[in-house]
Amino acid sequence: MFFNSDNKIVKKLCVLTFLIGSLFNNTLLAQESDSSQLINQDWSYLESNVEDLTSAKKATAWVKTSLPHTWNATDTVDSTPGYRRDASWYKKQLIIKDMSPNNRYKLYFEGVNMQAEVFVNGQKAITHIGGYLGFEVEVTELLNKSGNNEIYVRASNEYNPNLIPSQKSDFFIHGGITRDVWLKTLPLNYIDYIQVDTPTVNDDIAKTSVKTELNALSAQSATLVYKLFDPAGNKVSSQHQTIKLQEGSQTVELALTDVKQPLLWSPDAPNLYQLIVSLLNNNNQVMQTINTPVGFRWFEMRANKGFFVNGKKMLIRGTHRHEEHAGIGAAMPNELHRQDMQQIKDMGANFVRLGHYPQDPEVYKAANELGLVIWDELPWCRGGMGGEEWQANTQSLLERQIKQNRNHPSIAFWSLGNEMYWEEDFPGGGDAEKITPYLVKLNKIAKQADPSRITTIRKYYPGAEVVDAFSPSIWAGWYGGAYGQYAKAIESSMEKYPTFLHMEYGASSHVGRHTETPITKEGMQGAQVSVAEAMNQAVVQSVAKDSDWNENYAVDLFDWHTIVAETTANFAGNAQWAFKDFGTPLRPENPIPYMNQKGLVDRNGKPKDAYYVFASHWSKTPFCYIESETWTHRNGPKEGRDVSVYCNTESAELFLNGNSLGEKQRNATTFPAGGLVWKVPFVQGDNTLSVVGRTPNVEDAKHQISVNYLIGEHGKVDKIALSVKKLANGNQLIEAQAIDENGNRVLDYNKRSYFFNMTSHGKLIENQGTPTGSSIIEMASGYAAIEFVSGAKPTTIEYRNQNVKGVYIDVK
Repeated sequence: MFFNSDNKIVKKLCVLTFLIGSLFNNTLLAQESDSSQLINQDWSYLESNVEDLTSAKKATAWVKTSLPHTWNATDTVDSTPGYRRDASWYKKQLIIKDMSPNNRYKLYFEGVNMQAEVFVNGQKAITHIGGYLGFEVEVTELLNKSGNNEIYVRASNEYNPNLIPSQKSDFFIHGGITRDVWLKTLPLNYIDYIQVDTPTVNDDIAKTSVKTELNALSAQSATLVYKLFDPAGNKVSSQHQTIKLQEGSQTVELALTDVKQPLLWSPDAPNLYQLIVSLLNNNNQVMQTINTPVGFRWFEMRANKGFFVNGKKMLIRGTHRHEEHAGIGAAMPNELHRQDMQQIKDMGANFVRLGHYPQDPEVYKAANELGLVIWDELPWCRGGMGGEEWQANTQSLLERQIKQNRNHPSIAFWSLGNEMYWEEDFPGGGDAEKITPYLVKLNKIAKQADPSRITTIRKYYPGAEVVDAFSPSIWAGWYGGAYGQYAKAIESSMEKYPTFLHMEYGASSHVGRHTETPITKEGMQGAQVSVAEAMNQAVVQSVAKDSDWNENYAVDLFDWHTIVAETTANFAGNAQWAFKDFGTPLRPENPIPYMNQKGLVDRNGKPKDAYYVFASHWSKTPFCYIESETWTHRNGPKEGRDVSVYCNTESAELFLNGNSLGEKQRNATTFPAGGLVWKVPFVQGDNTLSVVGRTPNVEDAKHQISVNYLIGEHGKVDKIALSVKKLANGNQLIEAQAIDENGNRVLDYNKRSYFFNMTSHGKLIENQGTPTGSSIIEMASGYAAIEFVSGAKPTTIEYRNQNVKGVYIDVK
């Protein structure tokens, strides 16, 4: 959990709870089998859109790289409008040692955005259409017997209105081989795909059926052996199935022995069983083994009652996730996928909506293991409906998405889209008379493919009764209305939609920007009354468009929403938008350009103040957080200012400069901060605030911050002062502060700032989309900073804004 170092942090080593083989097209990646070899290293990259293999081979501009990789790692958030929507090439010398005529070989790509052509030794192996999903191709006949092979891949994220998501979606469509690549070595006859279903599950019994797809080169007898182990490793079932393999593909089914008193999977106890399926030849030799963990659970949306897991009401405490990270875009290694999901779990959440597309296999794996319920979404995001080609692509993506991911026990919801009618890409494509019949078709496909899951959509009102559960648009206190309207808004939706759950609410926050007087629950005077966001935000007044995005307002909004959700009877729950700041082409003028700043953590994963609000309501790890580590300068009367402390302990005691200000009992339903608010009589200058959170028989939680306090008010800006601070990682932080004539920081100075390295020595860490990784950024309460990597020689860093014509500092 990302708390201050003074807190007692328990880094949970979660029990391995589920590792279902990820399904790609008609195949299963055996994640627990020696037959799959990760081949991410030793690739080369050519940033050229040449269309033919011959031209790519002749090119000389190849550079070495590794996977995952995207050519949009930083250009999405740089100062140049637009980002590269084009094609590029990748190549690799693939050495296969000890090639055997008794093996078959496949290349498996977890994801190439958005279209791919794969060539093996000069021959085209496959053309794949659509991003965010895995695919594989058998290459046995294309390989050289010497074992030395040449792989070329042409990847493209070129504009294509016939592929979802729409180009008008509020996120970037990264191009490249953005996920892992594997070489699969298989026997001549092999298991191609395993589907595990649990048609009956309750506290007393769990029934399991296994559908196995096989591929064989010749007809012969074989045996499938199924062994099921409980979470403790005890064998609970062992069965044999004699089969007659047929040349080509075939499917066999088997019902396993019933499991009595199963250990159920849930967010609180993500118990998993391990299914081991072995293929034996006619001499009883094991040819292939697949390890497929299984989770027994069931999900329900009960009309006017909420969401249920295993027959018990579960209030959805959720967030959303986009797949990208500072400096690398969508080309995230598994460790960062896992980090995101672990942070979400540590915050106390039990639910993640994957917005707005299927994500990396590691994300589902983490959700299964950590115990996070998943809303998996078809990337039909905006754009309306297209013609035959568009419809065929969209239907194919849905079918493959469900087949690829359906074995994951964490998935409760198949979402068929988001804001589908907005910003049509085709004339008349937003017409409900066109969209609704197609939605009906997609819902039928989803139900036929997997009747065990709940189908959903968000913000397409004519389709509310088509799917099993529905989320309207409610952005109380951001795009419309006031956050004080939230209770009434969800009560109204509960009346309209019997299986209502609320996806997307929140507020943007610019790290370090604070105010003593945030907008209250009554809202902004003159703002749009409706709590739904307007398609054209330019014509309405709202907090989103007409406020300064201070962190204090976001904290209050989230605190209020969470209290309402926790205290509203029969409410299914909600999910905040979004967990991490992410890039978007639609927001060039934001405080950090091209960044959607609604995250609870910044684009590098560092928590903002709002993260701790949710943790105070949901987390079970004792902690306290004084608002705020980034609120380092304050001013006001001699009597002091209010300070809120977010804890999940029963009580907290606040200290100013070592002196107790008293202990308060926490009441989670009291706004704000559970009642943990003190009037703090700061002294002039530097102050130390510390808190001790207490719960009987539990170790105390502690947190400490420093605050520079000015009794009275600062003056107008006199100058911009630059300074350099050494960082723990060896880099330097270039800091800019707006100062008045008395040396006080000017806290209402929020001008857009520009940092520039005036020589070729050293490097600014820019184009990251983070508070210290952006050379263009608005000041936050009179402060802006950027990280710098020193070079062999000194350099000079320049700061500018619209009114300041140049301030300089020498940096060694």
